[in-house]
Amino acid sequence: MRVMPKEPPAHLMVTDVLDQGVAVEAYGGTRARISIRALVMGAAEDLHPSYFALVMATGIIAIAANWLGMRYIALPLFYFNIGAFITLWSLNILRLAYFPKRFLADLFDHSRGPGFFTMVAGTGVFGNQLVLLLQDYRTAVAFWSLALLLWLGLMYSIFTGLFIRENKPSIADGINGGWLTGVVATQSVATLSGLLAAHFSPHQGEMLFLALAMWLFGGMLYIWIISLIFYRYCFFKFSPQDLTPPYWINMGAVAISTLSGTVLIANAGNFAFLQEILPFLKGFTMFFWATGTWWIPMLIILGVWRHVHKKLPLTYSPLYWGAVFPLGMYAAATFQLGKVNGFPFIASVPQVFVYIALLAWLAAFTGLVIEIVKGFTSRLYYRP
Repeated sequence: MRVMPKEPPAHLMVTDVLDQGVAVEAYGGTRARISIRALVMGAAEDLHPSYFALVMATGIIAIAANWLGMRYIALPLFYFNIGAFITLWSLNILRLAYFPKRFLADLFDHSRGPGFFTMVAGTGVFGNQLVLLLQDYRTAVAFWSLALLLWLGLMYSIFTGLFIRENKPSIADGINGGWLTGVVATQSVATLSGLLAAHFSPHQGEMLFLALAMWLFGGMLYIWIISLIFYRYCFFKFSPQDLTPPYWINMGAVAISTLSGTVLIANAGNFAFLQEILPFLKGFTMFFWATGTWWIPMLIILGVWRHVHKKLPLTYSPLYWGAVFPLGMYAAATFQLGKVNGFPFIASVPQVFVYIALLAWLAAFTGLVIEIVKGFTSRLYYRP
């Protein structure tokens, strides 16, 4: 907070304070007021592209809790997610309208650009909530349409921008786990397509074909990106600062691929081609789950190395929502994997992981509240 002298300059009017978000030190009988406009515009200007991971994380934990019979947790999270979804869309629209240069600079940035895929994934996960918690298929179709349009626009604009950019960073500086949100975005559309297929009669086959194609492309995209990430891990210098929270998407991307695969398996009886390739679907879905499971101990070990051995402080960042999401997704995916394949021996895994995900959500939410309060107080202004 910038502190002004005891006697504020005569030219500093209240309207200037409102526009600039300047804080003036109180004196005498002055009283504090909040510049709401400055607060909102500041939040929009500095909004991280990955913030829709908040919607992703909240939505998938609500879905997992609902499947595990914890509707008393699922519904409050769903209603919270409505507010989060509206708020983040509003801030992104303001950012594009008032700060287009910063918006576009982020869109075509190797480190921050892939974060925009959280908009697709958040929209898709919200649509999944509507289907699985409320059975509201009509509204879910609108979210499916929006998610598909966003996927088409962002997938080709972001990667085209990165491909043709003249000045590019090295792999060490440019690649991070956030790139895998492209996989999450793709699989969120695939999952919602599969859930809605039965309500697209007489075009059920086309919807399931789309779900299958998106699922397969998402798997291929994961292989492309994780190869670069693994190469970066093994052959470049690795500091604690490099291990950002989105590296948990290493696991989350294959967890949502598992969930999408289980939706296809469940729909095999509704589409002849899925029935023909059912062994492939089951095998590849198990492949995704096993890969995600392998990542969990590895990421825990690296997290301990980062925060305990290297003593890097654990401070709030919007990127931490990208670490909460995989925990909830793993719980949901494991539950469905056991259900469609008849694996009762893994039933206890989601029951444990849903609580881990909830604790992680609460920790991230506490950090978010503290961050909002700090931003609120930093834009105090005073009027005599």
